[in-house]
Amino acid sequence: MTPRDILLALFVVIVWGINFVAIKWGVEEVPPLLLTALRYLAAALPAVFFVRPPKVSLGLLLVYGLSVGVLQFGLLFSAIRLGMPAGLSSLVMQVQAFFTIALAMVFLGERLKLSQVLGAVIAFGGIAVIGVERLDATALLPLLMTVGAAFFWGVSNIAVKKAGKVDTFALVVWGSLVPPLPLLALSLIFEGPGAIAGLMHLSPRGIGSVAFLGYVSTLMGYGLWSALLARYPASLVAPFSLLVPIVGIAAAVMVLDEPLTLIEALGSALVFAGLLLNVFGSALGRRRRASAP
Repeated sequence: MTPRDILLALFVVIVWGINFVAIKWGVEEVPPLLLTALRYLAAALPAVFFVRPPKVSLGLLLVYGLSVGVLQFGLLFSAIRLGMPAGLSSLVMQVQAFFTIALAMVFLGERLKLSQVLGAVIAFGGIAVIGVERLDATALLPLLMTVGAAFFWGVSNIAVKKAGKVDTFALVVWGSLVPPLPLLALSLIFEGPGAIAGLMHLSPRGIGSVAFLGYVSTLMGYGLWSALLARYPASLVAPFSLLVPIVGIAAAVMVLDEPLTLIEALGSALVFAGLLLNVFGSALGRRRRASAP
């Protein structure tokens, strides 16, 4: 990768890590389902007037939009509103890699590698360790919701794989048209009409959070990431995503003063170790076999 593209990848990592701080600030002022709807309204408008529709079926576009917008981020925003630490969320969300692998086995016929199985066992062992400290229902529910959000991230990844060679930025833009209406309906049911009326009293920080989530994290982040994936092999670009939880946890500690307990730190280390094994395990195995006499 050129130095410029390395800097672009690091910029995306920083944006996606800070994204969790923006979510925390946003849900402090806007109910989570409504905030998610606003995020996707911002991502879709006015971009859909300048970006051509992706060459995918309407059904696949709906599956992508509902899984990533309504289910993934609807659950994640709600979990953070209920008390899930923003920094810890940035790490737990990365288990989407293992859900993606499992779903790819079922729907795409892909085969599991030993390093992926071991990585998943270690990572979910880390989730279990984190869960030990959150056995109280009010603390455990947000953790489980975050794991559920990671699962639906995996579902959206399979939708993208099913789409084949498609303009992923266009898919993000046009897929952003799907979540707002279902989310607004859910917000009216569960958060009440007063939630929308409360938008009249948004602070500059609240407005900035919505703008950051919609335009910077979604459009700019995914746009740059898609461009990098178009230029380089996924195996070269994907490892940069391992830095997202590091940035997310650091930002949450520095900006939000979120504590990280010893048990959470141990569990986080296991999750991160599992992710490392998943990303680099196959390459290390090939090197070992190549160097064997």
